[in-house]
Amino acid sequence: MALLSIQNLSLGYESHVIAKDINFTVNAGDYLYIVGENGSGKSTLMRTLLGLKEPLGGSVLVGDGLRKNEIGYLPQQTVVQKDFPASVREIVLSGCQGRCGLRPFYSREDRKRCEENMERMGITKLANRCYRELSGGQQQRVLLARALCATSKLLLLDEPVSGLDPKVTDEMYRLISDLNKGGIMGGEAITIIMISHDIAAAVRYATHILHIGSEIFFGTKEEYLQSKAGKMFLAGMQEEGSAAALKESGAETAGDASRTAGKGGENA
Repeated sequence: MALLSIQNLSLGYESHVIAKDINFTVNAGDYLYIVGENGSGKSTLMRTLLGLKEPLGGSVLVGDGLRKNEIGYLPQQTVVQKDFPASVREIVLSGCQGRCGLRPFYSREDRKRCEENMERMGITKLANRCYRELSGGQQQRVLLARALCATSKLLLLDEPVSGLDPKVTDEMYRLISDLNKGGIMGGEAITIIMISHDIAAAVRYATHILHIGSEIFFGTKEEYLQSKAGKMFLAGMQEEGSAAALKESGAETAGDASRTAGKGGENA
């Protein structure tokens, strides 16, 4: 059974519908990118998946042994959060709160999980540092370690590279990809759902893409490149100067993919 199954979901506020007829599934090991125009409902969808907001219609079904308190979440940071006066260890450990239940204290297991995830993210030496003294990239690693304390199955990431420089952005993408593949310290492969405006990264790393906008699309990244929604979105991004980034990533554009498919048909 799928970790998440989304059926005929409608998103919005009060009676105002932002997006509707959203259907998709997330299976263990998937790497799902959620893309779309600003204001299309991507962050609202993520809050709905977390149970922080009720949908206007439809359902969110959890399966494969996943419990709602076992979902790790890395939200977009606000200016106030970036200036939070706590140590790195305290922030990472707070990711275990969902496991405490009625316990008013952290267990030995919680503290062990905290130390392991700091090591996985390469921030053990920063454990006693104040969070607000860290660079943007270091802060994101801290928040990712915190999210990992909540889960070994599913991570929800809302634009985790926002505001980072290109070098740190690339490091963060590779780190998240390694988590998805179970390639860090022999850890389990973790299913990823990420909101992003970076279509080049989506084409490089995703197994599946959910596009929310005037048209709703869900499928593999290869199917997305061939879809009407994908072609229109890629064309718009290329007009904004993203064509070079796509070429540098080694990903095919929608036109390239179509031509390759055509050649394959001719050779068949």
